[in-house]
Amino acid sequence: MIVDDQELVRAGLRALLENTDDITVVGEAAHGREALTQGRELRPDLFLMDLKMPVMDGIAATAAIRADPTLRETPVLVLTTFDDQDDVLDAIQAGASGYLLKDMDADALRAAVRTAAAGESPVSPAVARQMMSQIARMPSRRVRDQELGALTDREREILAHVGRGLTNAEIGQVLFLSPETARTYVSRLLTKLAARDRAQLVVIAHRAGLVE
Repeated sequence: MIVDDQELVRAGLRALLENTDDITVVGEAAHGREALTQGRELRPDLFLMDLKMPVMDGIAATAAIRADPTLRETPVLVLTTFDDQDDVLDAIQAGASGYLLKDMDADALRAAVRTAAAGESPVSPAVARQMMSQIARMPSRRVRDQELGALTDREREILAHVGRGLTNAEIGQVLFLSPETARTYVSRLLTKLAARDRAQLVVIAHRAGLVE
């Protein structure tokens, strides 16, 4: 389901996404409240969510989806711009699964949708950098030593690459691992660090000083 207050943007996204055999747009919504109503009826596999919208913005909508018993397991993939950087951390807290820039190309968008629908959390490296610029201005809250102490050297290495915004496939290429093995490591990190999703791992990696 595409959620954006601009009709032309929704039409463009629909055209890009449906130009493939494995993605279907089941509905559109102009704001978060409409997305909730239609989402309960249509039960999409994924919400593609804008942040800046009237009535109910993307952050409030994401939090409402996470609180809804019928929708809480549905991934929310946020579309953002550099002007939205003040909201990105709020979106993490609200439960968004991934973050994309609206100027990404069509193939990258389709790939990110597939990744999010499969249960992973795509985070654009550029968005990750914006997130970190916000974190740098926040009061420091270091990751507890015992949390990082529970990680193996390989897990810390994986966490650093997640913090740089790499996907499982990209981590596998860098470390000569299969994507499945990289995914297993990321799952362990989520458990050991009590992180909800990959986006929170990005924050943890930077707070722990694993990424310059």
